[in-house]
Amino acid sequence: MNSTLIDTRHGTDNQHSFSNGNCLPYTGVPFGMNYFAPQTNGDNGSWWFNPRDRIFQGFRLTHQPSPWMGDFSYLVMLPFNGNLNETNVFHAQSSYRPDESVFNPSYLEITAQRYQLTTRMIPSMYGGVLTTRYTHKDAKLLLSLPGKYQLTIEDAHTVSGSIINYAGCEDKEFSFYFTMYFKQPLTTETSSEQAGTEDCLAFSFGDIKEQIIQFGTSFVSLEQAKLNLSRELDWQPEDYLTHSQEQWAYYLNKIEIQDKNQQRRSTFYHNFYRAFLFPQTFYEKNSDNQIIHYDTLAKEVKPGFLYTNNGFWDTYKTVYPLYSLIAQEKYAEMLEGFLNSYRESGYLPKWLSPDERGLMPGTLIDAVIADAAVKNIRPDLIPEFLDAMIKGATIQSENPNYGRQGTNDYLTYGYVPTTYHESVNHTLDYCYSDFCISQVAKVLEKKTTAEHYEKQAKNYLTIFDPDSGFMRAKQTDGAFKDAFDSHRWGGDYAEGSAWQSSFAVYHDFKGLITAYGGPDKFLEKLIDLCNQPPSFNVDGYGFEIHEMSEMAATEFGQLAISNQPSFHLPYLFSYLGKPEFAQPLLKQLMIQEFNDSPTGFPGDEDNGSMASWYIFNSLGFYPVCPGSGEYVIGIPLFDKTVLHLSNGETLTISTSPNQDQQQFIDHIRYNDALHESLVFEHDSLMNGGTIDFTLGTVPRPRKRKEEQLPFSI
Repeated sequence: MNSTLIDTRHGTDNQHSFSNGNCLPYTGVPFGMNYFAPQTNGDNGSWWFNPRDRIFQGFRLTHQPSPWMGDFSYLVMLPFNGNLNETNVFHAQSSYRPDESVFNPSYLEITAQRYQLTTRMIPSMYGGVLTTRYTHKDAKLLLSLPGKYQLTIEDAHTVSGSIINYAGCEDKEFSFYFTMYFKQPLTTETSSEQAGTEDCLAFSFGDIKEQIIQFGTSFVSLEQAKLNLSRELDWQPEDYLTHSQEQWAYYLNKIEIQDKNQQRRSTFYHNFYRAFLFPQTFYEKNSDNQIIHYDTLAKEVKPGFLYTNNGFWDTYKTVYPLYSLIAQEKYAEMLEGFLNSYRESGYLPKWLSPDERGLMPGTLIDAVIADAAVKNIRPDLIPEFLDAMIKGATIQSENPNYGRQGTNDYLTYGYVPTTYHESVNHTLDYCYSDFCISQVAKVLEKKTTAEHYEKQAKNYLTIFDPDSGFMRAKQTDGAFKDAFDSHRWGGDYAEGSAWQSSFAVYHDFKGLITAYGGPDKFLEKLIDLCNQPPSFNVDGYGFEIHEMSEMAATEFGQLAISNQPSFHLPYLFSYLGKPEFAQPLLKQLMIQEFNDSPTGFPGDEDNGSMASWYIFNSLGFYPVCPGSGEYVIGIPLFDKTVLHLSNGETLTISTSPNQDQQQFIDHIRYNDALHESLVFEHDSLMNGGTIDFTLGTVPRPRKRKEEQLPFSI
């Protein structure tokens, strides 16, 4: 796969009230420490880029994982000619032609129409190169520093400095360091040192035709930024481009797609690119090539890996299970970084940006750990991880940013009561985390611990209301909260209503089906879920949030595939032995809700989570329960898919006949043998081989044996 075929504007046409992905058009190396994107409207807060804007304000060096999180350690570089009435972005900005610009994972290229100059930005892990071809005299660069900064002009070729700006951080002086080397020298005499806040500085180069600016960055120190640059100082722009393209090719070639529909093939690779952006690298290599990082809590440099910009509430479902198949070496390194976060803060991370932001229910990194444990990824780290998981499950932090909320009440009542916001989701997430702890304990042969947490994983039954068939909030006296409305979003539920939140029992759907009174009643509930209008009640929030709007935009009932809590819902039919109910639903979701355009997602594409949902589903299977070691079978989208697995084996998936009208799986042959189970085992997939799906236009219902159903405890 050639990365030049990917347009990074995928999913970038958004506003505060409606998301088509809430993506930014990121150029960088995979898991890069920095990303770059054109800024088109810096006054629009976190929505500083829109593909329909025709104004170019400069190349923004950014670390924004989501508009809902905000940016940190960012600055903007804008080449220009001549003089400005005022030295600021507004007076320097230029129109540009989006359709004539290059938005590519490996480089950006934009022509500023006002100045008739063309600039190419090529990234590296810790820096990059900006090459500008000037067509008029008096070549300049505007450097926008939106925060507290210090700057030193060291000589005619070198400018260095630091900036402090962030949406949230434990270190109030958290600094980002940078150094720039100009191939053509500065011509203006400027003070050698400058400091200030919210400034724009202009650098002049005289009457030159081309300027090449190489830069290095660091979260550690200015000296480290200079070291990072020194390792690339002898590179030409072509070298930067080769390195970036090779790194993208390494990951994008992990899965090869063959299909008659080129638009869907393009959609796959646009999603695949998104899967390798987050989490971002937050470590560097010192002069001895030792791995180091900045600890924002201790406010000092420490050894070891660290990663940031990741919300586990979103990513545990899809991103890390994908890495477990095709990027285990990176998964292994990330685990070491997450363990360092625990060692430094005392709790496993939940939402890092750059450090713990304490957002969303649960401690769902537990699933990332459990999935690694059962798949034998970094077994050396698993004992310490188990201790960390148990601490999070038993000791409530005085700082609500860390660990579980309502830990003591959960251990007392078996549920998180209504005194806590989004109590239903907290309860269900803790039950699933308890299952994850039990799985890790089993791997480590700690039988007593495993039994204790597996029993506690059944606590979801404490908030299940058999009369309504929903998970409901409970008060401390054990009574359900009054005035229940299954369509009311918020309050007791996170970014949804009881319809989206009541089925988060990934580890024990067999137990949930029993609680419903049997398969027939559960099936009726799932049909009700899908075959009703996408209506909602805003009372929990008091206004319409964008997730409501996105669900209402399409006719898939209460399924709300636009947000992570619903990702697994179509697969619940398989737990009843009726996958034929899910197959056309999954195929229509892939065909109708995803494409390769700026409006290509049905909702927020958070840190690769929705992109990876599409990837898994297009392959024909999905990790409903990370930590179980299996994937539930869905329906494949493409004629042929080849996975190059992390262990060197190859898995080939073929689908025939494969037209839009073939919405059902007639039968599957796995390594030439008839496959009747509704799941694939991870260990089996890692052995490679062939999976041949034969599709049909009508379902072939059959009675399923208990052992063919997906995992439940």
